[in-house]
Amino acid sequence: MRALGLLVCLSLAVRVTFPQSTIQPPAAAADPGRRQYDNNCSVCHGGDGAGGELAPSILFRLANRTDTELTELVRAGIPGRGMPAFSLGNQEMNDLVAFLRTLRPLRRGYTPVRKKLQTTDGKTLEGLVVGESSLDLALRTDDQRIHLFRTGGGGHYRAVTSQTDWSTYNGQVGGNRYTMLTQITPANVAKLAPRWIFPMPNVTRLETTPVVVEGIMYVTSGNECYALDAGNGRELWHFQQPRTRGLVGNAAGGFNRGVAQAGDRLFMVTDNAHILSLNRFTGAVLWETEMADWHQNYNATSAPLAVGDLVISGTAGGEQGVRGFLAAFDQATGKEVWRFWTVPAPGEPGSETWKGKGIEHPSAVAWFTGTYDPQLDTLYWPTGNPGPDYNDDERGGDNLYSCSILALEAKTGKLKWYYQFTPHDVWDWDATEPPVLVDANWQGQPRKLLIQANRNGFFYVLDRVGGKLLLAKPFVQKLTWATGIGPDGRPVFNPDLEMPDAKGEKVCPAQDGASNWFSTSYNPATGLYYVQAMEGCSIVAKRPVEWEAGRGYLGGSARTVPDEARQKVLRAIDIQTGRIRWELPQVGRGDSWGGTLATASGLVFFGEDSGMLEAVDAAHGKPLWQFQTNQLWKASPMTYRFDGKQYLAVASGQNIIAFGLIE
Repeated sequence: MRALGLLVCLSLAVRVTFPQSTIQPPAAAADPGRRQYDNNCSVCHGGDGAGGELAPSILFRLANRTDTELTELVRAGIPGRGMPAFSLGNQEMNDLVAFLRTLRPLRRGYTPVRKKLQTTDGKTLEGLVVGESSLDLALRTDDQRIHLFRTGGGGHYRAVTSQTDWSTYNGQVGGNRYTMLTQITPANVAKLAPRWIFPMPNVTRLETTPVVVEGIMYVTSGNECYALDAGNGRELWHFQQPRTRGLVGNAAGGFNRGVAQAGDRLFMVTDNAHILSLNRFTGAVLWETEMADWHQNYNATSAPLAVGDLVISGTAGGEQGVRGFLAAFDQATGKEVWRFWTVPAPGEPGSETWKGKGIEHPSAVAWFTGTYDPQLDTLYWPTGNPGPDYNDDERGGDNLYSCSILALEAKTGKLKWYYQFTPHDVWDWDATEPPVLVDANWQGQPRKLLIQANRNGFFYVLDRVGGKLLLAKPFVQKLTWATGIGPDGRPVFNPDLEMPDAKGEKVCPAQDGASNWFSTSYNPATGLYYVQAMEGCSIVAKRPVEWEAGRGYLGGSARTVPDEARQKVLRAIDIQTGRIRWELPQVGRGDSWGGTLATASGLVFFGEDSGMLEAVDAAHGKPLWQFQTNQLWKASPMTYRFDGKQYLAVASGQNIIAFGLIE
């Protein structure tokens, strides 16, 4: 029965599962619930519920659904996904649900076994096998650590791990997707080919960036985390908890952008604005803390940032009128240490920049991952746009601290400085594009810089010690809202600009921005900053809106301009001048979200708009390699070194794909 097969899609899950499993014997055939199952379900799922040719296993997906939820699902179906509705009577349905409750999974594929093995360097290890084939073995020893092996001669096993990790969302806390790995070069990149693929079943299009630590890769989707052998993609453990029913906001789409890691702990957010810690060797939950009440429209999607003994995160919910904040939690306990509200409360300094009742539901959420300078002990966190997005009738003024970079003392959350890119934004141009920290000479003197290609169409260079604006230049051609950025750091508005009204006004860049949250990178050897720019415009219209729990709070809409195509262009920006040194226009619909990765060997990898993963020469933009995934990009590439070999990995569709050089 396809209906029950698609229970997998609805996250009927226990918290942690392991690869491969055998099944508890089913109930006796005389059971009326068994008869219902045999007549309606077994043709797809098999007689034991373990899955068949037409549908997957339901055994690990039942525990966290109530009887009422199971009944509703079977009767309603999901026709758009091949799941028909089933009209069973009350007694028939009760019998079926009662039978489903008797199904009990054991280990998949084999009973858990302990194994003692000899390594090629003369050691003896014993532990629980958590993954095995004729070529590899993963062993969890009694100290709960996972050890990865490849088969060697004489029945011995060779230990393997990563020599270069990718331990944060951007590979480094400074936010720059730049790697010192040089095995993959312009001369040999043509030999790059897929080495393994890991499909994540029953998830939406992935937005995660893999994190690799000591040979183990961690990837996420909404309320799910997988641990994989980074050398072959074999599953080591899987954490999952049910998705939140009735949730509004971006997290309701079922995606998650990744984890943070510190020591033996992982940290991730859940769709309902909780943050939790997992044991990175077992997937066991160590603690879980509510950041905000999801019933008040809060949700969460992005990777936290581990800093010292803290883990830092904000939430989403800007399109639903929450009040933004950034919070720090103790890594060991989950206890909140500090919280910085991104919009002052009425009467506090900065609240005078909100004229009207808009300050009651101001948005300006800190939903995306920020960056950190350990020498300055300073966090740099981007904030979202004010709410309502398009209707400013009740929020006159600059609306601090929306559309800003906040520089916060990491230990206390105290504000050091801020810079607001788009005061009084009415076009939905949040500042949650990657803030990249760069140490470089500026006008002949070494300086600590922060660079960002902002959604509003300007490329910015700031002094990150004090927040002084050093440079602001357009990096797109379609830019109509401002003629430049003045000496005071404020935009010079175009005098011909029409603000949004009920019929709609055209503005450039488009609502999605000249850039967005997809990753950027900077190569210190070339002095170039690589960004996926978008040339396009929108028609923005204003509508009345009142805040309500469980509802959107846009105050209008943005639509495409008829007969105007959008285009993605990979651009290399000289950070000293803001000049575009080279560009690579792309063929596609202008709706992809793949970012960039720069390498010390002189390459830039990026998700090209037609669905290709592509590599170009970093100095001149010459295309050198492509691999067509035929997917709409929602994630950016990363790289790591495992067992002496460099890999490139990216989330594509519902798959994690790892590439390596063909020898």
